Amino acid sequence: MLANTMYLTFHGIGAPIVPPAEGELRYFVTADIFRRTIAGLGELEAKTGIEAHVTFDDGNISDYEVALPTLVEHGRRGIFFVLAGRIGQHGYLSAAQIREIAAAGMTIGSHGHDHVDWRRLDAAGRRRELVDARKTIEDALGAPVAYASIPFGGFDQAVLRQLKAERYDRVFTSSTGLTYRDVWFCPRRSLTETFDPATGLLPFASAEQKARGLAYRIARRLRYRW
Repeated sequence: MLANTMYLTFHGIGAPIVPPAEGELRYFVTADIFRRTIAGLGELEAKTGIEAHVTFDDGNISDYEVALPTLVEHGRRGIFFVLAGRIGQHGYLSAAQIREIAAAGMTIGSHGHDHVDWRRLDAAGRRRELVDARKTIEDALGAPVAYASIPFGGFDQAVLRQLKAERYDRVFTSSTGLTYRDVWFCPRRSLTETFDPATGLLPFASAEQKARGLAYRIARRLRYRW
């Protein structure tokens, strides 16, 4: 079966409150782009037969101020990946806001602790990012956290195997492409400041992309053997 599920990723909406790291500003979209993208997902699903979902990385305050009310307005749910080390900091989600997002029917996941490349860490660093960060988020949320999002989309076989060993139910990354419902490894497409919802959504769900999603899934399983 061809790939039939799409995950879009947002990192920040509107002007960043905290100066982003080098190269990250391009991943902040305007509130108008975000709202028009969410509004267009229903039509995209009807035209292409795919399921469209949205995720959010980094735990920016715009997740609460813009994303949450927009998703509720359109009857959609999202997955919000939080950085444990930024909870409660200026410009980022507080523990209370994380709980409110979850109470609205959204899913909270872990993006690690410090937004670092997990491939470059020693055993202690991996534990901080994959184990301790998860516990910190669970304590703030008051509920288990079962999903993880890999910073920078940077993974290798060792990272994937440790995520599997830590019993994360699903792992999300920035590998572009369509995927399948409820698979363990979930590629996503990150939107940037130049994205145009009027013309940009439909190409993401073309027949070619559906076929590529199937091919990439097979190739990743063979290469990484998670």
